[in-house]
Amino acid sequence: MHIAVGCDHAGFDLKQAVMGLLTELGYSYEDFGCHNACSIDYPDVALPVAEAVAQGRFDQGILVCSTGIGMSIVANKKFGIRAALCHDGFSARRAREHNDANIICLGQWVIGKGLMREIVAIYLRSEFAGGRHTGRIEKIRAVEGHPESQENL
Repeated sequence: MHIAVGCDHAGFDLKQAVMGLLTELGYSYEDFGCHNACSIDYPDVALPVAEAVAQGRFDQGILVCSTGIGMSIVANKKFGIRAALCHDGFSARRAREHNDANIICLGQWVIGKGLMREIVAIYLRSEFAGGRHTGRIEKIRAVEGHPESQENL
């Protein structure tokens, strides 16, 4: 699995820990920045990560800011992205299993490094369950105007 990773200045320390965990777990990744704790606007990182995931250059994305909210708002503006803000293992699992999330957003000021390790590991180990959830994903795609969607809302 190849993962796009990014943060703003308020998520820098946690992003560094995320990359350490990814290395430890054997995942490849690319760091989209930011590369220090100097102030940066979260859309400047969230959009390139979302574009890279939407284009299929990466299997998943991980975005970090102070709360994860700003990153999730921006990432979800990109066609084909289902970014989930997760602050616990249960929501991380459900994001993948039920929502087929392709980006997870984390808040450095909300979770610590220990909880981050649990959340990210669960998220990356989980898979889309399909079944009754497939129709729901199709409805999301229809809202986006996805050309392959079978649903007309």
